[in-house]
Amino acid sequence: MKKTLRLALMALATSAFCITVIPTAISADSVDSAVKSMRGIDTQAADIAPEEKTQLGKKPGSQKTVSRSFEQQPPVIPHATENFDEITLEENQCLSCHDVGQYKKKNAPKIGDSHFRNQQTGEVMKQMSSARHNCVQCHVPQVDAPPLVENTFQTVKATKKK
Repeated sequence: MKKTLRLALMALATSAFCITVIPTAISADSVDSAVKSMRGIDTQAADIAPEEKTQLGKKPGSQKTVSRSFEQQPPVIPHATENFDEITLEENQCLSCHDVGQYKKKNAPKIGDSHFRNQQTGEVMKQMSSARHNCVQCHVPQVDAPPLVENTFQTVKATKKK
């Protein structure tokens, strides 16, 4: 018992020493203070937010729609949304033009049929699924922005054989 207690106290004293003395012994002078990531980016430099891109479309219905790059891709929003109200549980301004009862009057695309399916069961519902209420979760405004990284991506249409 005395031996176990003595070993436990010795281990405790050693760990206390390591916690307090060793970190102060390794000073910033002895270690390169500019920590860099594996990609060579200075990790201590502040991140700079990219410039905000201007939305290409202005008035709804005035902009040509952008073709999709692949099947099931959510279409981009071809009009400005900067002055739209924020989508909340009570209000979604997108529905004032794109909802089933409104799209013909407003000459706007109708909400896709997939928005009226229960995500778990696949059953068709009379009302839009609450999982699809936040439109900008999938649909983004159209902007003129270069690709973030170089790539050789081709649209489905370009790769389909005739």
